[in-house]
Amino acid sequence: MMTKMKTVLLSMLVLFFLVLLAAFGQNATASSSGPEYTSDAQLKLPEHYRDWVYLTSGFDMSYNPAMQMAGHHMFDNVFVNPEAYKAFLETGTWPDKTMLVLEARGAEGKGSINQHGNYQGTDVMRFEVHVKDEARFPGKWAFFGFDDGKTAKMVPQTADCYSCHAEHAAVDTTFVQFYPTLLPIAKSKGTLSGSYQKEIGTSTRK
Repeated sequence: MMTKMKTVLLSMLVLFFLVLLAAFGQNATASSSGPEYTSDAQLKLPEHYRDWVYLTSGFDMSYNPAMQMAGHHMFDNVFVNPEAYKAFLETGTWPDKTMLVLEARGAEGKGSINQHGNYQGTDVMRFEVHVKDEARFPGKWAFFGFDDGKTAKMVPQTADCYSCHAEHAAVDTTFVQFYPTLLPIAKSKGTLSGSYQKEIGTSTRK
């Protein structure tokens, strides 16, 4: 009788550990947040990006001095996949398979008890994703613009966003200069680009 009970207990214990291992495997798979593509090379929108690490928000930002906001205001929120964020904290630069998601929302001024200033609306106006995939893209990085769909084609490399990021980005073609918690890390790790350092040196002297 004791031998039979021991066998049953041992079987239950083995089953318990198998369940734990399965759950661990599922969590490990779920936590992986690298880029996913369709069969025709379109990027899939990472739908759970808001579970990622929040980096910053911009308000009415534009890199084009000629562009004017036509009677409306916008917030831009930036998120990065957790694996890439952890690597940046350690190295001051981005690893392969980094994904930066820019979420644009309209700014609201009147609502509830708000009397001054702006807050973010519930509707997302657009998504932009900046992906580092060294084996896939000639320049290591690529941009994708999402409208209403869940997939997007790569923005052609002739677009101005590529040259703008290459010429002005603080770290590895990304605008870390606008990420207040990461810029000090890049400075301490010595990973700021030469073009950015030259740019801020010039602006300091003006």
